[in-house]
Amino acid sequence: MQAEIVFLGSGTSMGVPTLGCGCAVCTSSDPRDSRMRPSIVVLFRQGDSERCVLIDTGPDFRQQALRENLRGIDAVLYTHSHADHIMGLDDLRPLSFKNPQKIPLYADRTTTQVLQQVFEYTFSESNHYPYKARVELLPLQDHTRIFGADFVTVPLLHGALETVGFRFGNAAYLTDMSDIPEASFPLLQDLDVLIVDALRRAPHPSHSNVETSLKFIEKIRPRQAYFTHIAHDLGHVEMENELPGNVHMAYDGLRVPFEL
Repeated sequence: MQAEIVFLGSGTSMGVPTLGCGCAVCTSSDPRDSRMRPSIVVLFRQGDSERCVLIDTGPDFRQQALRENLRGIDAVLYTHSHADHIMGLDDLRPLSFKNPQKIPLYADRTTTQVLQQVFEYTFSESNHYPYKARVELLPLQDHTRIFGADFVTVPLLHGALETVGFRFGNAAYLTDMSDIPEASFPLLQDLDVLIVDALRRAPHPSHSNVETSLKFIEKIRPRQAYFTHIAHDLGHVEMENELPGNVHMAYDGLRVPFEL
């Protein structure tokens, strides 16, 4: 089926502009150099209904949802438990009130524990406040089927931390990673769209840099690739002019069609 990826945010954990910085990218007038914390939604139709699957609820989720006019979220998938990927969970509240069922949140064991601790007031069975987010935590499986669409977990390494990416149809989203385990490459064959972490030019202990991400792309051989989780070290136009023809800089609000 035809589907669409919408980049809610393409920036790093500190966002761009970065607080206190006056570099060329942070002061750029190009709106593609303004990057909120990383997240995407996957939009597709199921019968007469449009479905919206969110990957991560970062601290900018409210502004991102307003910008993209998101009227509902059908499910959330979490890549890991870091603050820039979870802290917008409470902003699901007004969207969850519209759903006849609780919004399912799929997370691994570590992320589930962190969410339960940070958002104790949401998940506590003893809290009967009627306007808390109507959500439920569900264990993330190797394959998660959501309204007829399959989301396949792709194990990744984020420094010493194990994180996950997701493959859905002919697309894959690999944010917050420094390495791809060899066992994950078979999950990434025959992609039309690959979205991959590319923080900056210089090496980083827990994120892939431009050189390493280009090597991953060369090995995976997607038809198109997009960098995300981009710091203020990389200007949009400058990098677009340097990258191979099938590799692009993502930017907030970018929409990419693909086959789900």
